[in-house]
Amino acid sequence: MKVKVYAPGRVNIIGEHTDYNQGYVLPMAVNMGISLTAQKRSDKVVSIYARDLDKNASFSLNRLVSRNKHHWYDYLAGVCWVLQDEGYRLSGADISFGGDIPIGAGLSSSAALEVAAAAAFSYLNRLDIPEKNLALIAQRAENEYVGVQCGIMDQFASALSQKGCALFIDCRSLEYEHIPLDQGEHVFMIIDSNVKRTLAGSAYNRRREECAEALILINRATGMKKKSLREVNLEDIEKARSIMLPALYKRSFFVVRENQRVLDAVKAFRLGDLQTAGSLMNQSHEGLRRYFEVSCKELDLIVDAAQAFRGVLGARMTGAGFGGCVVALVHRERVYKLQERILEKARVTSINEPHFYITGPADGLKVTEVFTMGSP
Repeated sequence: MKVKVYAPGRVNIIGEHTDYNQGYVLPMAVNMGISLTAQKRSDKVVSIYARDLDKNASFSLNRLVSRNKHHWYDYLAGVCWVLQDEGYRLSGADISFGGDIPIGAGLSSSAALEVAAAAAFSYLNRLDIPEKNLALIAQRAENEYVGVQCGIMDQFASALSQKGCALFIDCRSLEYEHIPLDQGEHVFMIIDSNVKRTLAGSAYNRRREECAEALILINRATGMKKKSLREVNLEDIEKARSIMLPALYKRSFFVVRENQRVLDAVKAFRLGDLQTAGSLMNQSHEGLRRYFEVSCKELDLIVDAAQAFRGVLGARMTGAGFGGCVVALVHRERVYKLQERILEKARVTSINEPHFYITGPADGLKVTEVFTMGSP
């Protein structure tokens, strides 16, 4: 038995660092992804070939433990570990995968690989796991096996997106809605800063800890027992400001404001109001730069150049930060001029040369071909 699976990467239009705070996010799948082929084995060995890395690895399903050592194949091993921990019986598999998502750019290549692997093992073992559950399995693999405390956004976007739509996710209830994106004469441009970052080795987990610490202090100051920053308002934060370190105040302030920006952006896209949606993207980047402090000079340079350019409605860093990508909403006739402007800025300031991608909202997870050995 053999299966071919495709899972896309994602770009987040707005709603950064809100997912693990049980807030709102608005990502969309992109037209870049991971293609994975898996063939069932009769033993408990999983053999993997990473085409882009030209590397092989293997492990036994009988000896999986969470190691958090950050091997490239841990994303697949983690999926198997979670599936077995949740009571599913797995057979081994021969797996080959590759893709066109830039690694380390913040477009969720890891989530795409996890979702693709979960779908492949589900199919090979006749588990019939729904796509939403596959995303949750993939998230748990990244949290508990790889050691990155990501929220659900990346895996949901890869598994559940629809072409032509953004995916509005309530990260507390896990309810989601497809929001049609009528971009008119505008396109989404992804600008890869070419500054690579590794989430598990960055300040990402520290930002999550800061949000948790801020919530404890807010509850202490207000006498409430709120379970996440999703439930907090600006008045609550001000009541706790005197007992907070400045960093904790800024983190919580950003999350509350960013959640509202997502809700406002959903309304704007529903109305076809791209000007307002673009303005909210600009505000989001300023918050990420000043209050959440996850931008960097390269991202700021690209965003500043884009926001000042005629034909750009909005631009912001996207993803966890500390490198990665910018997403901009650009008039299609100004795309190449914008590229020239950003490349010129990069040369003058001696930063890495950015890479550019144009994408529309793409489909999510697909089993692209299924056949059994011996079939014509």
